Amino acid sequence: MKLAGKIALVTGAGQGVGRGIALALANEGAAIAVAGRTLSKLEDTVRAIEGRGGKAFAVLCDVKDAASLARCVSEVVGFFGGLHILVNNAQEVALGPLNGVSDEAFTAGWESGPLATFRLMKLAHPHLAKQGGSIVNFGSSAAKRWDLANYGAYAAVKEAIRQLTRAAACEWARDGIRTNCVLPLADSPAMAGWTQARPEEAAAFVSTIPQNRVGDCETDVGVFVATLCSDECRYINGQSIGVDGGQAYLG
Repeated sequence: MKLAGKIALVTGAGQGVGRGIALALANEGAAIAVAGRTLSKLEDTVRAIEGRGGKAFAVLCDVKDAASLARCVSEVVGFFGGLHILVNNAQEVALGPLNGVSDEAFTAGWESGPLATFRLMKLAHPHLAKQGGSIVNFGSSAAKRWDLANYGAYAAVKEAIRQLTRAAACEWARDGIRTNCVLPLADSPAMAGWTQARPEEAAAFVSTIPQNRVGDCETDVGVFVATLCSDECRYINGQSIGVDGGQAYLG
């Protein structure tokens, strides 16, 4: 049990990648606070964790609201008594050509992505610094596409998250906090929606994955995140890591 005795907060944990990460962290012994906007989905994740013998707690949280984020961290620390792992997974996505993305959609991407990540990292910092901890943020290989048409707004907010990750890694390592960024490719509801909306583009994309498959939210992405948060990766800090079967070239 790589994470026995650890307490983790995962945003967007009601479905998809967030749920997969919550399950994988719990499998390694961590107690999990699952945060999100839909209580029924969060409670389903909690039941899944408890059904495997783990500990979990559902926290309603709107990552675009500063007060909600502060309440979330306070509730988690109050319920479990501390915090060792923060996973900033929740994100609203704005796709489309620049002229087709509204200010409102871009603002939602900004507020749910880099701004929420920035706020939660700072809120979690004093708790993570007490005993050492790990932060995992989420970027996207969309920013590495040679043709960014229709992905500019999305890639912009995800790249901001990568830079915040690097800054935190450099500033907070002395506090015993490691901060890394994962760029995942997984069979999430968002991926399913994209595939349904743009089947030809999705099929062409999948054909570029060297391993010829889309990753599983828990057994591929979640298991990697759990390992990244463990002492096995205690010297990994400030990195952007593709968990995508080799699809993106980050060099």
